[in-house]
Amino acid sequence: MTNYKLRTFATGNTFDDSGWLLCDPQYSKPSLIRAIYDKTKLTVGEESLGIYRYSDWLPVNKTLKGSSSTKTYRSGKLGPQLGLENLYVSFSGYWPEIGADMTTCSFKETEAYSVCARLDDRNSGVMVVASAGNTARAFAKVCSENGIPLLLVIPFDNLDAMWFGMQINENVKLVCTPSGTDYFDAIELSSRICQSPLFFEEGGAKNVARRDGMGTTVLSAATSIGKIPDYYFQAIGSGTGTIAAWEANLRLIEDGNYGSNKMRLFPSQNIPFTPMYDSWKKGSREIIFENEESARNNALRIEAKVLSNRRPPYGVPGGLFDALSDTDGDIEAVTNQELKSACELFEKTEGIDIHPASGVALAGMLKSVEKHSIDPKSIIMLNITGGGEKLYKSVNKLYYKKPDLVIGNETETSIIIKQAESLFEV
Repeated sequence: MTNYKLRTFATGNTFDDSGWLLCDPQYSKPSLIRAIYDKTKLTVGEESLGIYRYSDWLPVNKTLKGSSSTKTYRSGKLGPQLGLENLYVSFSGYWPEIGADMTTCSFKETEAYSVCARLDDRNSGVMVVASAGNTARAFAKVCSENGIPLLLVIPFDNLDAMWFGMQINENVKLVCTPSGTDYFDAIELSSRICQSPLFFEEGGAKNVARRDGMGTTVLSAATSIGKIPDYYFQAIGSGTGTIAAWEANLRLIEDGNYGSNKMRLFPSQNIPFTPMYDSWKKGSREIIFENEESARNNALRIEAKVLSNRRPPYGVPGGLFDALSDTDGDIEAVTNQELKSACELFEKTEGIDIHPASGVALAGMLKSVEKHSIDPKSIIMLNITGGGEKLYKSVNKLYYKKPDLVIGNETETSIIIKQAESLFEV
């Protein structure tokens, strides 16, 4: 068990984690909370520990089987081609050649193994996770392998993301919102399900275990390079991964062994769904939408479907707006064609396929290079949050998880709850 306390970003109030806390019980306004670890100096464990090699800075009560950590390497082909002397790729996915063994091919495994290891005897009932796809696949794998009851909620149109290298056990159930709905609809449905005492919400960005799990990508980079990078590139749907990178950076500064600089954060969104890009460029702390219907339609038009959160933790204290402001960061926006070209470039130069969201990150970095926004001699971290799927599928038999229930938000809450409970034989 890791020793830590929780701190409210908005007030600085520090308190004990008395259970599955997602906010400060003494503070009524929105604010993210952070884990403050007893160990300010990071000791990295053996690679065989997977993600738990970073357990000094994970809010966990146990370890679970099957995890793999992010692998960071210096780019020998893509970097020189772009004129970048110190481009480091932090790769989360399936690529045995470099020791990457995330069988869901996504860095969402870093979240799932951290969140599920935060669970203890006080967490009775069924955890509910809303997802656009990759997160659901990661949590299904971890909970299936470790016997943790789980209810997943995803949009029906994202079902193609529910592939696995093994059969998913019966302790994992899948609910879908109807065709034509998006991630936010799944989030809304999951919230209504959690009105039942049988279920409890995983928490998303509010869960310190999710963010600190994602933050291990930066720990991988800094401990591999020996220094905190100067620039950080990643695609964003909610922005939670970039918030996590900022928080990990601050811990590394406190550690003192990796430098004292703050990475300039450069997340990217997929056009035409760019609510955080649009809001940031207008200097707005609040998300700006033309209207909800156009936002939903735009979310359905992007190639990187996992980047479609209509209610991201952008303006909340401790959220993406604060992270970008504190690090002199910026947001890029890239088209479907630009991300496809970036995916092709990465596979051609580095030798492995990457997910569309990773293509968004690379395309955003390419734009920054073209604009001369970054020093080509600086240390650059490119967070490839998913890859190797084509490789994994070529050498493994696949199993697809079918929905146990399809139900829309127009249904009465009592009926939604009754049907969800019936999946677990209540």
